[in-house]
Amino acid sequence: MKIRAFRGYRYGIGRVADVSRVVAPPYDQISPEMRHQLHAMDPHNIVRLTLPLNMGAPQLKDPQTPSEPDYSRAKQVLDRWLAEGVWAREERPAIYAYHQTYTVGGTTITRMGFVALGEVTPYASGEVLPHERTHAGPKRDRLALLEATGTDIGLLFMLVEDAAGRLVRLIDPGGTPTAEARDLKGERHALWRITDEATIAEVARHLAERPVIIADGHHRYETAVDYATRNPAAREKLIAFFPLEGPGLTILPNHRLVHTVHDFGVERFLAGAAAWFDVAPLADPLTFRPDNRRLAVVAGEHAAVLALRDDAFARIAWPAGTSAAWRGLAVSILHEGLLRPLLDITDEKLDAKTHVEYTADQAEAVRLARERKFQAAFLVAPTTPAELRAVVRGGELMPQKSTHFYPKLLDGLVFHRLGDAA
Repeated sequence: MKIRAFRGYRYGIGRVADVSRVVAPPYDQISPEMRHQLHAMDPHNIVRLTLPLNMGAPQLKDPQTPSEPDYSRAKQVLDRWLAEGVWAREERPAIYAYHQTYTVGGTTITRMGFVALGEVTPYASGEVLPHERTHAGPKRDRLALLEATGTDIGLLFMLVEDAAGRLVRLIDPGGTPTAEARDLKGERHALWRITDEATIAEVARHLAERPVIIADGHHRYETAVDYATRNPAAREKLIAFFPLEGPGLTILPNHRLVHTVHDFGVERFLAGAAAWFDVAPLADPLTFRPDNRRLAVVAGEHAAVLALRDDAFARIAWPAGTSAAWRGLAVSILHEGLLRPLLDITDEKLDAKTHVEYTADQAEAVRLARERKFQAAFLVAPTTPAELRAVVRGGELMPQKSTHFYPKLLDGLVFHRLGDAA
């Protein structure tokens, strides 16, 4: 991918280093309650652009009922911020080192990447590789924001191969960050400006030599490609790049929460599963550690481990054309070995979001199933970076919700206006 440095817009340049109050998670990670919390946090919080409240809507005081975003209002707010100098443009082009320090399982990890402008191209060119399918509704929504504001606010999350660690060394400037923030979960995000032309050129060469994989942001990327066909000045997109092999590429599992399945019975389900899986009672699902061939189901007071037998793997009705790498994914085994044949949860039902919800929190999944708020919870292993690369480099898309990258990138650390000269 072709990248370049840019003169980003930042909050409080030269005045404010801690920007925690004005940043927000990506739009698709914001619940109705969180949306109102962010709006109340600071009058300059970036959520006023990414998910502006319709101030005339009666739902404004009810955080359980989101109003439709009013992107014309977002344009007015942005224009006012820029006129007042609340957000301002950097004097010199830079790429921005972006480090996230967070805790998973009691271990503190730092993920190191950088932000630059990347030239968007159709998937057919082979420069950008997707890993999941998209839907029309979210793309229409992001296009409406882009057309209203002419501004690239949210960061795409891309992965690039860096087996030798060359990229990590280039994007670790040390010293005091230019800006930093704590997200709503308390994780630390830090940004440094890198203006050294030799370093920028070497980073650009690294990206030009290999394709990148979309981690998060498929809808926004496809929206940008479509928009650029009509607006050539908008062919560059604000992107955060992280090494595929670098420290801190944490992929959490998306456990499945099943509901509204007609005539669901856990004992009948387990009897059907026994055709392909060895079924054993599970005393404590909170401490269960799934792997690709072993998953768990929790339904009320029932909990069981399901271990796929080697002889049964080949007898699953795998979708035609799928590779060994795709079939070996934990979510593929769950969907094709259990959800589709035993619960009639098809791809169409997954697309319609009528029978399955997701959580990366195993304790939450178990609790919701124990409380019978869902018919069953299925606990699965996370997709690994190596599995992701194998499937995507083979030209395939992964099953829905195969990945949950943690932590999410923040909106509001830096943004870009379409058509700005360097």
